[in-house]
Amino acid sequence: MGDGTLTIELTTDELRAVTAFAVACAEPALALFERHCPDDDRPRTAITAARAFAEGGKRTKAIRDGAWAAQRAYQETRDSGQAAASDAARAAVATASSAYLHPLANATQVKHILGAAAHTARALELEAGDDPAIGDAHIAKAATLATPVVVRVLSRYPAAPNGGGRAGELLRRLDAVLSDRV
Repeated sequence: MGDGTLTIELTTDELRAVTAFAVACAEPALALFERHCPDDDRPRTAITAARAFAEGGKRTKAIRDGAWAAQRAYQETRDSGQAAASDAARAAVATASSAYLHPLANATQVKHILGAAAHTARALELEAGDDPAIGDAHIAKAATLATPVVVRVLSRYPAAPNGGGRAGELLRRLDAVLSDRV
């Protein structure tokens, strides 16, 4: 694991693998968000842009723009009391952000790798009446989606940071499961 000061080498193929993992983890969140906000395509746009990169496209301004738009969708749903939709939008933000994982051995970068899974898990929990078993099940599923490339990239970073409420707890749980595979 990194110590927070080292630079990490990341290839484009590794960034694509991390982004593909985030896209796969966020798919259920996208469906949930669209059930609550059927006329808001900002999270879908962010995930679509990230998917294009994961499938071999260039990292474009559309990914960053999608992330910022999904961030606004997160804030708006949070402010209107739509907690499940809010975490679903955060999953889209994390998905787009994964394409821009920074090559610094800093624990906060783990959020770019695992944030889509954690926020999707939290959104699904909230949708199910705040049932932690639902979130735990999504984290277990996300662990199966992590390729060896994703696990190797994650192993270069320090452990996930503290904080972040229940989504942070889910993120740290997934980090621990995947770290055991190294």
